[in-house]
Amino acid sequence: VQLQASGGGLVQTGGSPRLSCTASGTIFSIDAISWYRQAPGKQRELVASVTSTGSTNYAGSVKGRFTISRDSAQNTVHLQMNSLKPEDTAVYYCAASIVCSVDGKAEYVYWGQGTLVTVSS
Repeated sequence: VQLQASGGGLVQTGGSPRLSCTASGTIFSIDAISWYRQAPGKQRELVASVTSTGSTNYAGSVKGRFTISRDSAQNTVHLQMNSLKPEDTAVYYCAASIVCSVDGKAEYVYWGQGTLVTVSS
């Protein structure tokens, strides 16, 4: 299983990029999918998550500005980021809890490689 993240880059303050993360490989189902970020010199933090039933959760710092959504048919999750601030600068990682066996017993958390978002002031 691999997670491929894309959509990062240099963005101006107030910009609205969209990150995407697609899972590929032997996948029977995907439970929760999340976006994390790690800013320079800081610990990795949860940004947003979405469950298999569509329930979402956001960090307080992004609530109202970011929207997470999933396309289950494409094994893809998106993170729409609006009104970006310089403090949103970080490497953004997607992570997914994926069931890899038909009996559902093999479930693991996989991480994408990270995509850098730099917000210029």
